[in-house]
Amino acid sequence: MKEKTIDYVLRATWMAVSKMYNEEAGKAGSTMSTGFALLSIDPENGTPSTSLGPKMGMEATSLSRILKTMEDKGLILRKKNPKDGRSVLIYLTDFGQEMREYSKKVVLRFDEAVKENVSEVDLKTFIEVANTILSLISEKKIYKEEIKIE
Repeated sequence: MKEKTIDYVLRATWMAVSKMYNEEAGKAGSTMSTGFALLSIDPENGTPSTSLGPKMGMEATSLSRILKTMEDKGLILRKKNPKDGRSVLIYLTDFGQEMREYSKKVVLRFDEAVKENVSEVDLKTFIEVANTILSLISEKKIYKEEIKIE
């Protein structure tokens, strides 16, 4: 295979983006995962813990580890949901709000840099291709049948 596969390009690009975000988050004593969680929590009304995992595309066990760390660092508070005593709402503390703003600036700066260096047409095409790949995967249109090893 002399040509790089689509999978390779996606993986290598995401790993570079992830590393870049972790380096930026590290400057503020944080991580990319924490920043992503901060951006996924409604800053006004809080967010039910049960909807946070699906919103972030994370498994519950990974998410609970992140939330525990965030709570220990004083970024979030967990409160019983007044509308449903069985569930918990996650709220940002003042420090969590500050770190959310920092995370937001990091993400917007990345968007800005890409938009400055990639034409609008190419960016639109990239997003269309990425959405097509997501649809193929989510609708299970790639591996309908098992691949047989001979």
